[in-house]
Amino acid sequence: MDRIFLIFLLYMFGGTFALFGQSVGLTLIRPTTITNQVNLDIRAGLVNNENTVQKIDISIYLNEKDELSLLYHSQVTLAPGQSHLVNKIISTKDKVGNNKIILVTTTDKETFETSKNIEVLDSPIRSTQTIDGTWSSLYIYSETEGKYWNPDLRKMTDSNWRELVHSMNKLDMNIVVIQESFRNEEYVGKHNIEQEGYQGKAFYSSELYPGRMPITAKDPIENILTQADQDSMYVFLGVGMYAWFDYTEGSLKWHKKAAKELWEKYHHHPSFYGFYISEEGVGSLDSWETDPAKKLLRQQEVVHFFAEFKQYCSEFAPDKPIMFAPNAWGITEACDKYPILLKNVDIICPFAFARMPKNDLAGAEAVKLFQKWCDEAGSHLWLDLEVFNFDENYSLCPKTIENIKQDMLAYSNFEKILCFQLPGIFNDPSMSFRIGQESTLTRFMEYLQYLKQVKKQRNM
Repeated sequence: MDRIFLIFLLYMFGGTFALFGQSVGLTLIRPTTITNQVNLDIRAGLVNNENTVQKIDISIYLNEKDELSLLYHSQVTLAPGQSHLVNKIISTKDKVGNNKIILVTTTDKETFETSKNIEVLDSPIRSTQTIDGTWSSLYIYSETEGKYWNPDLRKMTDSNWRELVHSMNKLDMNIVVIQESFRNEEYVGKHNIEQEGYQGKAFYSSELYPGRMPITAKDPIENILTQADQDSMYVFLGVGMYAWFDYTEGSLKWHKKAAKELWEKYHHHPSFYGFYISEEGVGSLDSWETDPAKKLLRQQEVVHFFAEFKQYCSEFAPDKPIMFAPNAWGITEACDKYPILLKNVDIICPFAFARMPKNDLAGAEAVKLFQKWCDEAGSHLWLDLEVFNFDENYSLCPKTIENIKQDMLAYSNFEKILCFQLPGIFNDPSMSFRIGQESTLTRFMEYLQYLKQVKKQRNM
């Protein structure tokens, strides 16, 4: 019965599923609602899990399974353990409305079918002008910044996490980015992990490292994914934290092991969407180094990290995107690095355009440059929208709804807008608990009202 239900979920929602010797995944980059000013990136991933060569017929359709609706067809022969990625990009200009992408794979044994729905809005701009998803920290990395949030996050139960994810769905924030799967407050160049061993603590039962974060929930990751499955949402799993801004060879080896464990433990969830690298970064890609030689070394490390990590993940999850979220500062110092980097970063989601340093590019200039690099590399530009302010003690607290809307509407070309973060900023008054300050209840209702107004205008 459970197997039948899982197959039904996969047909309706999509996911990665091992069936009849093949692992099949269907991913749309830009899931959920998009505008007709951006192309749709369709990815089908296959892995041969059998001990013999497999011949697989692959077909991708739009809305109907007939010859006129066929978007892509090929046949591929895969050796044992070999993976394959189909990447089909289509224009959405003439596809306003509700659409379905259908993937059919056939071997000499069986046929498997899965699909994903996508809504395309008629719009003169790329942005949906709404917050499409949100980060969620299982515990804030800084006790100072997390002053108002961490005491509540620590007490969250597994059922509380499911309740919180459902509240995201109420605001159409249907992409969830789990900030970290491990907590380790170390920084690049200032630790001795390779000599002393990794001392970070996991938010789940990791077989790699025994340490566990002292939180009430037994497995918040499992419960976030489970609720996301039920609400047809999408989840990035944060691979990290090894050490902030650390893209060294040691960090790369650690990330490969952590990503593989997360995949093996959680990929049965249809909502498992991709991998997010938790270490973040500075726009200049130099990890805040000031010495020219060290700056260049750090930049080279970032480029090498993503090239290797992308290749590694493609062996078992070829269709799953990898996301990187640096700030927008100093990007002109890495003009020769981004075109190479973005060939192995599926989604770049920069932040802090609203607080660009003096003598740097204006926010609009930085956005334009990011867009140019993404277009050339075939990568995707999303926005990490900061919905918080720092109080007088440098603790995170909600921005006003006016400031949130101002920052969200400042730029029109981001494919998707994610915010940092819903927990502690937007609290559903109907939930059984609250994270952070009382003003978060008001902020939830204010944004919900804005969302209703946007939807009403779309339907006029």
